[in-house]
Amino acid sequence: MIDTRTAPYGLFLLRAALGLMWVSHALLKVFVFTVAGFSGFLASKGFPAALALPTIGAELIGGLLILAGIYARPVAVLLIPVMLGAMLVHIPNGWIFSAAGGGWEYPAFLVVASLTIALSGEGAFALKPSALIPGLGKRAYA
Repeated sequence: MIDTRTAPYGLFLLRAALGLMWVSHALLKVFVFTVAGFSGFLASKGFPAALALPTIGAELIGGLLILAGIYARPVAVLLIPVMLGAMLVHIPNGWIFSAAGGGWEYPAFLVVASLTIALSGEGAFALKPSALIPGLGKRAYA
């Protein structure tokens, strides 16, 4: 049973944490790894180096939109391929993210968190809530 009195606040907490995670990932790539360093990392893993800036931009802008609750449902879905790409890099390292090179548990959790927001809604305090597929059904929480 879903408690409709408190569920919007639980979804807000999940949405805020997910949005902050995306923003922090983007800023980590800019200020710690550097754009050039991240670009080189992508190339070393077989991805096009030119994906560095679009990835950082998607993480930063997408994270801010999710955090604010501006079309968070479709934005969460659109960011899933970014995290699936990260999972591909981490799968050879095993499950536990604290393993050398980082495992894939954290990226997998973030995919599930993104799907949860996409399926359940933005929750409370969203600036611009949206249906996952416009025109189909009503939002669970206004």
